[in-house]
Amino acid sequence: MEQINCQGCGVLIQTHSESEIGYAPPSALEREDVICKRCFRLKNYNEVQDVDLTEDDFLSMLHEIGDKDGLVVNIVDLFDVHGSFVRGLNRLVGNNEVVIVGNKVDLLPQSINLNKVKNWLKRVAKEFGLKVKDVYLVSSVKGTNMEETAFELERLRKGKDVFVVGCTNVGKSTFINFLINRSIEQEQVITTSYFPGTTLGFIDIPLDDESSMIDTPGIINDHQMAHYLSKKDLKTVTPKKEVKPKVFQLEKDQTLFMGGLARLDIDKVDYQKGFICYFSNDINIHRTKTDKADLLYDQHLGELLSPPTDETIETISELEGQTFQLDSHQKQDIVFSGLGWITVPKGQTTVTAYAPKGVRVLVRDAII
Repeated sequence: MEQINCQGCGVLIQTHSESEIGYAPPSALEREDVICKRCFRLKNYNEVQDVDLTEDDFLSMLHEIGDKDGLVVNIVDLFDVHGSFVRGLNRLVGNNEVVIVGNKVDLLPQSINLNKVKNWLKRVAKEFGLKVKDVYLVSSVKGTNMEETAFELERLRKGKDVFVVGCTNVGKSTFINFLINRSIEQEQVITTSYFPGTTLGFIDIPLDDESSMIDTPGIINDHQMAHYLSKKDLKTVTPKKEVKPKVFQLEKDQTLFMGGLARLDIDKVDYQKGFICYFSNDINIHRTKTDKADLLYDQHLGELLSPPTDETIETISELEGQTFQLDSHQKQDIVFSGLGWITVPKGQTTVTAYAPKGVRVLVRDAII
């Protein structure tokens, strides 16, 4: 087949995989101006759809941002902050200012101090080498703080382009769609948002006569739980409303199972403590004695310990353990990337955290 490039974003058109970048149905090739499905959705419905690229592909694309003059907006998932930061972004933004938008604030307990979360996010950004201009907390699905954030971004960009970056599943497309429907007349999008020959995978959405909002494809972070689950299980583990914290009083030689997808053993603790779990309300959390944990997992995976369902069980590996020795004067979180976290009280505690091979487990200062 003759090579055809999308007249919207410049990507090479392909017709074999609807989930991959550049897809267009075979019937679209008969048109004079061929555009990919992603550009078609924007043109006809003012809707941006995310696409997935490998980290290397994505980072090579982002090199162009450092050579341009604009405002970089990095969307992160507040329910998986470390897992959804774009690694290496600090080396690619050049002299451009960066703002962090923490999305899915509606999932956090309403009692949380949002100013504390903002300051915490600034510290995390510093860990990733990012100097940020400001931090905003929103829910792009519910519209929480979206109007205020849009106003602030308009002020900060000072007439320059806006580059929106983020990992998959952070809600980047929902965020952009809100801004499109708020700021841009539909007729303007239809007639002027497509520029032949633009960089692979970028979509250029005009904000005014001289500047644009540039949507970049979502980067895949393979260490997130979502990439190992079936669609049914992903729906279960992805929170859809405010997460209700669950507190377990635990002592040495006790174990918590988060469904059959994660496990936490208490190896050493100076006294019985309250461990606070933040996971989707649909995940069953089960407590048992550590000496019975292996047998429980073998006999009840997919039943009492669910999710996973059978489809996921066939594809994920058995849980692998990593031991952490905590000795802190403040609370810390044990994070299972893309699944949730457990807040450990301050003091001396040793735990072993288990997750499927490939899923990252880390310790961080407590977000709450």
